[in-house]
Amino acid sequence: MSKSRLEAFSDGVIAIIITIMVLELKAPHDARLEALLPLGAIFGSYVLSFVFVGIYWNNHHHLLQIIRQVDGRILWANLHLLFWLSLIPFVTSWMGETHFAAGPVALYGVVMSCSGIAYFILTRVLIARHGRDSALAAAVGRDVKGKASVLLYAAAVAVAFASPAAACAVYVMVAVMWLVPDRRIEQRLSDRGE
Repeated sequence: MSKSRLEAFSDGVIAIIITIMVLELKAPHDARLEALLPLGAIFGSYVLSFVFVGIYWNNHHHLLQIIRQVDGRILWANLHLLFWLSLIPFVTSWMGETHFAAGPVALYGVVMSCSGIAYFILTRVLIARHGRDSALAAAVGRDVKGKASVLLYAAAVAVAFASPAAACAVYVMVAVMWLVPDRRIEQRLSDRGE
């Protein structure tokens, strides 16, 4: 399989994930603006998850831009990542519907943590395929931000049972950390003249 097919398949799955999430936003039958107020938690969880899915899509896109080829291990590692991402609509909906109750907030963190681990595995499989001296390996480096994210998600899972709001604050902090542009891969592509 070419890397372009892998990228197209992944883009399609991620687009479906976003579509499923937005379909969970049910319009009220009341025409007054106040009717939107009860949807605040649902909309808040949607926004948080949309940002996370967008971050994964963006970073996944960059990973696939810098690699040259894929193999069976890469395909399975990519499916592993897509599996965890595909659970985001479920935990997003549950978290919003329960107004950020402890259990759903903790499960959200489990899914996000597993997504982070799956992304880390994908990068390691890609580096193994392309070599430790590849542009990808140089761009990813020690992946401090990726490792920190997984640790923060895990901490938020534990915190969720004591304070769901604090756990959500950690999730927001991780999202903000990733919204700061990471130009390492773009720089490597630019160095290669692509």
